[in-house]
Amino acid sequence: MTILNHKTYCQSEYDELQRVILCQPQYMSIREVINETQEHFKNEGIHIEIALKQHHELVETLQKYNIDVTLLPYHKKYPEQVFTRDIGFTLGQTIFVAEMASDVRKGEQDVLKQWLEDEEISYYNLVDHLIEGGDVIIDQKTIYIGLSNRTNIGAVRHLQSLLTQFEVIPVPFTEKYLHLDCVFNVISENLALIFIDAFSEKEINFFRSRYELIEVSKKEQFTLGTNVLVIGNRTVLSQPINLGVNKELRNHGFDVVEVDISEIIKSGGSFRCCTLPILRGK
Repeated sequence: MTILNHKTYCQSEYDELQRVILCQPQYMSIREVINETQEHFKNEGIHIEIALKQHHELVETLQKYNIDVTLLPYHKKYPEQVFTRDIGFTLGQTIFVAEMASDVRKGEQDVLKQWLEDEEISYYNLVDHLIEGGDVIIDQKTIYIGLSNRTNIGAVRHLQSLLTQFEVIPVPFTEKYLHLDCVFNVISENLALIFIDAFSEKEINFFRSRYELIEVSKKEQFTLGTNVLVIGNRTVLSQPINLGVNKELRNHGFDVVEVDISEIIKSGGSFRCCTLPILRGK
């Protein structure tokens, strides 16, 4: 496994975010319905000018918190490039580049690899087994990997063989929700967001044994209430529409920064989906 310099480091979903990769939704569209949200908005479509404006506001918000934002080049053939989380994940000092499952997304990872090579940042290329970063949730020595239409058990076993110092745990959930981070998200050492309808009683009890759980309603799961982005220091980016989630986060001592990306979530992803952290520090 390639060991990197400290251009890259990540050991959780909640340590202070310092550097992150995004991509503007210049060619965002719903070409191929791949989740429940897209099904709902397929006839309405995406208003690109609004999506671009909202994405710009997201970038400016991150920069306001002194986070270094890299924007990958966008390409017309990749309508879902805005969701950079799925093309890889950073664990320790290693960036793992994902093997994309959906035809509409195959090739996106090559744009990331080119950028990494230009920056002289090494990476580990995950091949032969399908995995996307939206299914990978990191909490110190524990790695949760959702079993979905995009991530298979072969990828989990591959990572278990590579990451022997970590507890790599496969997490089954209802596949129509696309990625694990659409229904579960760890936001501190002892707190997580969850949409319980997506899991069996076994998984719910398992998560309850590890975290205090904030339950997200069906309505706010649809508007991706679990898919927040913690930027460190108990500060979290969340959609203004998710009133219940935001109230609970504030009750638990979080500073909730509300940013409207309602146009972007029509394609089924929110703040976590739109960001690929490559450097987080204590």
